[in-house]
Amino acid sequence: MPNDLPAILGGEPAFPDGPPQWPIHDESVIAALQAAAVDGSWGRYHGPHTEQLKSDLATWSGCSQVELCSSGTAASELALRSLKVQTGDEVILAAYDYAASFKNVLMLGATPVLVDANPADFCIRIDQIEAAITDATKVVVVSHLHGGVVDMPAMMEIANRKGIAILEDACQATGATLGGQRLGSFGTLGIVSFGGSKLITAGRGGAILGNDEQLFQRIHLHSFRGNTAYPLSELQAAVLVPQLAKLEQRNRLRDERVAAIAEAVSTIDGLSMVEQSTPNAMPAWYKLGMNLDPTVFGLERDDFAAAARADGIACDRSLHGLHTVHSKRRFKAGNDLVGATAINDHALQLHHPILLGAEEEIGRLASAFVRIAQNADRIKNR
Repeated sequence: MPNDLPAILGGEPAFPDGPPQWPIHDESVIAALQAAAVDGSWGRYHGPHTEQLKSDLATWSGCSQVELCSSGTAASELALRSLKVQTGDEVILAAYDYAASFKNVLMLGATPVLVDANPADFCIRIDQIEAAITDATKVVVVSHLHGGVVDMPAMMEIANRKGIAILEDACQATGATLGGQRLGSFGTLGIVSFGGSKLITAGRGGAILGNDEQLFQRIHLHSFRGNTAYPLSELQAAVLVPQLAKLEQRNRLRDERVAAIAEAVSTIDGLSMVEQSTPNAMPAWYKLGMNLDPTVFGLERDDFAAAARADGIACDRSLHGLHTVHSKRRFKAGNDLVGATAINDHALQLHHPILLGAEEEIGRLASAFVRIAQNADRIKNR
């Protein structure tokens, strides 16, 4: 097969075996599973592993309070409940965000108020938040997405001045920092996720972070019903503890790999990577964000993603803009949402496992992207 063509046109795939599997093989995780099987802690309600994980997360995040739960979605719901979001309230969030952020607001009877997102960094536009605040505003949900980092000190200044709470969603940014402080620890409450594709994973799971004991007491009152209604199991905690210990080292490697991809992508007209508009940020690269301008590149976003997948690269369209998939009767919009619409129409996400690979693999990925760009017309007309 010719090597100068992308796989979608008959060339040799850059990754014949497909994308790297996740989670990766990790001897420390295997040892934790074996130890839990031997000592029986895998089947306990309240054993040593959940307590160890809570302690480690508190030290890691700098937060005095940690609540483990069954998913990032459950963490978001419990956080909103503890902030007393209810019928008649309004919750501001970006029109480009994870679906659960929107649905949890609706479930509690409140109204989502959508503001625009910045196509350069995929995050909420802070400059549009104040205009969206009303007497009914209870919470602003702030999510760090695709390697973008929200300016949390600026966000907290608005929140403190206006007397509203911030739910900081770091589910896509586990381990990221801003000015040396962990994302998820700036807001009134923060959340992280341990879902099956996340940077540290137990298949499912999440945690709420914060410092306000009263808010966490409300979480306990809601979730404890003879036993915890939103549990993270001992076995899940057992495999998360060693992964958390290695997260910083792995995130540094991911950052190096992203820098190499960014250098390669800079030579491709019409394809750009997430920008870091917040100073002193160290992202965590979960779903690496990219934007494709079809008028310059010569291919529509979905055609590019299909070509990348044919080369064995885990690259897909981004999340759907919340305003594009929900009835206008279910939300209020603070502006025209031009940026969120652009992200919805043109953004791509590269799944993170390849970022722990060898430099040679990053070179193969970059070469595949170049071949797709060089053959855009042929792919479009195939």
